[in-house]
Amino acid sequence: MSEIIRLYHTGFSEIRNPDIRYGRKNADFGQGFYTSQNSEFSKRWARFRKGEDTILNVYDLDLSDLSVHHFERDLSWFEYIDANRNRKPDLLEADVITGPIANDTIYDTLGITTSGFLSKEQSLKLLMIGPVYEQIVIKSEKALTNLKWISSEVLAPDLIAEYRDTVKKEEEEFQKKFAEVLSEI
Repeated sequence: MSEIIRLYHTGFSEIRNPDIRYGRKNADFGQGFYTSQNSEFSKRWARFRKGEDTILNVYDLDLSDLSVHHFERDLSWFEYIDANRNRKPDLLEADVITGPIANDTIYDTLGITTSGFLSKEQSLKLLMIGPVYEQIVIKSEKALTNLKWISSEVLAPDLIAEYRDTVKKEEEEFQKKFAEVLSEI
């Protein structure tokens, strides 16, 4: 029996055949194709680029016969993120990794939590701030063969602006809370 999940990815092109080696090796879950099951969240990542459309790509991923590792917001999650950001070898053997996006990526405090100036416990305390948004990362060629492009949609500039305003307000709240917690550490 197959288990199919719907995934979304926002970018500046229709991506029918993603490249899992294209992404940054030092991202949260290492190199891979980053997606979300939440179309609204994917739209939040939409950006403007002069002369280009912003496109929401839609995929189905069949999880049958794939190894899936799921992280929770805990110490093992932090250690995996920290290792990837510090370009250590990715020793986790999984076709797909799911779990929370580190909020320092979303809200532009990147570097503080994995700088080495804070203890793991202090960093984790900062990463626990804010809402939990999940990401699904396609890590292996095997998983890529189970990923099927379904469609794409051009996002209107006014919709992108609306989502950017939402993110800005959320980021302001996050930054205040982040500063409070940081001052307590």
